[in-house]
Amino acid sequence: MCIALAMTRIYFIHRRFLGLLLISFLLSGCSGEDATGPGEVRWDRETCTRCGMTIGDRHSAAQVRGGPAGQHTRLYLFDDIGCAVIWLEGQSWADDPRTEIWVTDHRDGRWIDARQASYITGIRTSMSYGLGAQREPATDGMDFSRAREVIHEIERREHIHGGGHHKPDAGGGVQP
Repeated sequence: MCIALAMTRIYFIHRRFLGLLLISFLLSGCSGEDATGPGEVRWDRETCTRCGMTIGDRHSAAQVRGGPAGQHTRLYLFDDIGCAVIWLEGQSWADDPRTEIWVTDHRDGRWIDARQASYITGIRTSMSYGLGAQREPATDGMDFSRAREVIHEIERREHIHGGGHHKPDAGGGVQP
């Protein structure tokens, strides 16, 4: 009986130790610091935070990493830099220094800092904003500030991207 009791006691101590060990491993993965940089995208399986379209074009996708003050940042995915810019401007934390914007290079699909990229027009993109980002300055390129202006010009003219917008009809009016 004493041996059985001792074995039972060892079993419960061992089980408790393994449980605590498991919890410590799980908690070690949750650091107190925000993540930085672009995250992984499950191409053709994740959707744009703004328009809901599937993110499949590896040459015009974007990401925003950010969040409200006092909370950990999180990753938001977009099918076009235009969607990312318009959506981000509606967030109270858009100007927080922790907020990062990433866009894929239109030539090779690698992630680059959207604020440091050079943008060219005439690129076919998911939501037809037509901006291609690249690391190196382009001869006819523009900086992020000018790219944002172009996005807003397209948004004002087209009004076809995002929820609640209407497509202009041929007579200058608006179709529901």
